[in-house]
Amino acid sequence: METINNTNNMNKDIINTDNTQKLRSAKALKFNPFDKEFHANPYPIYHRLRSEDPVHRYFLEDDWVLTRYADVKAILRSGRVRTHNQPELLQLKNQYLQNQGKNLNALDHASNKFLFYMNPPDHTRLRGLVVKAFSPAVVERMRPCIQQIVNDLLGQIQSKGTMDVITDLASPLPVTVIGKMLGIPNEAQDQLHQWSNVLFRILDSLVSLEEYEVINKVIEDFQEYLRNLVAEREKDPQEDLISTLIAAREENERLSQEELLATCILLFMTGEETTVNTIGNGMLALLNHPEQLKTLIQEPTIIQNAVEEILRYDSPVQMTTRIAIDNIEIGNQTIQAGEKIIICLGSANRDPAQFPNPEQLNLNRTENNHLAFGDGIHYCLGSALARAQAQIAINTLLQQFPDLKLASDKLEWRKNIVLRGLKTLPVTFTCR
Repeated sequence: METINNTNNMNKDIINTDNTQKLRSAKALKFNPFDKEFHANPYPIYHRLRSEDPVHRYFLEDDWVLTRYADVKAILRSGRVRTHNQPELLQLKNQYLQNQGKNLNALDHASNKFLFYMNPPDHTRLRGLVVKAFSPAVVERMRPCIQQIVNDLLGQIQSKGTMDVITDLASPLPVTVIGKMLGIPNEAQDQLHQWSNVLFRILDSLVSLEEYEVINKVIEDFQEYLRNLVAEREKDPQEDLISTLIAAREENERLSQEELLATCILLFMTGEETTVNTIGNGMLALLNHPEQLKTLIQEPTIIQNAVEEILRYDSPVQMTTRIAIDNIEIGNQTIQAGEKIIICLGSANRDPAQFPNPEQLNLNRTENNHLAFGDGIHYCLGSALARAQAQIAINTLLQQFPDLKLASDKLEWRKNIVLRGLKTLPVTFTCR
């Protein structure tokens, strides 16, 4: 009996030591999206979270962080969550500034009409009115136009021998495309590009009151410009998206002017960032994987599959948030109603339980059901357009300049925790 008891005690000691080590590991493991190392490369932390603490308590705000593919997909498709209450937070900031004789009125009102902050039934109605304009069939008809824009942009740098993939191609492309879709005159597109570069900061969680005031002024200016354009289209409709949105009807409902303006602003704000980051992240991944780069140059017909793998490998949108509307059991944890859930899309897309060898860029990967554009009712409205632009831009760039090389190994990522994208991507090539 004594031997058995001693053995049991030894086993208990081993178990207790094991548990202590796990607890220490869990305490040491903190999800901190503001950490410089995480910002430069979030994937090692994602790996640890998935392995050690997949339903993680965020120490800064007492939120929950989900990193496994199955959990992320389940929450995105769940009817037991709602979108993050950013408009409510903006309203509080607006009230604070109003007490100081300032305001965020334009941003406050517009954010309530942004699709990614809306919940059913309002979200269902508005998305139903807009979604047809971004169908795969509509996007397919735009491919010749997108190809011409890419050709024009690359034509401006082909004799230089060097370019910045972000500044010279990835950034101007979506602004020009969306501008043409909406019917924005060419001479106004530079201004809209500048506004878009300010507006994307709305998607970040660390924005000062001073920045919000700048964003508010941009929205005021953007709305004034769009109101004038809408008035012109109401008198003289054209074959453009603004004319289509003006006439959009579904079960005798139509877009209000406030909804129309917010939708147009949203298209610039989200459409640019998703496309820019997909092209930039994708080109960096290819340049860092020369065998895959060579494969795509030799087999340009695999571009659709290649872009899906790029989206999975280094997702342009890394995170999104939801609020639990009732208690949710997940991963042996209970998320209480009202608590915020940070959903790590970038981590889900590197989950080995879903993707074999997830750290490997494999342009011929099959069954690539990534979540780069989300899932469920808030699946990215412009996903087909972003895919088409990335496919055309990357393929054309590699076919015209097959000897592209990185010009610097010191790359800087943009300061945003929701989105992941480079500030610049300098490359060299042989002049044509």
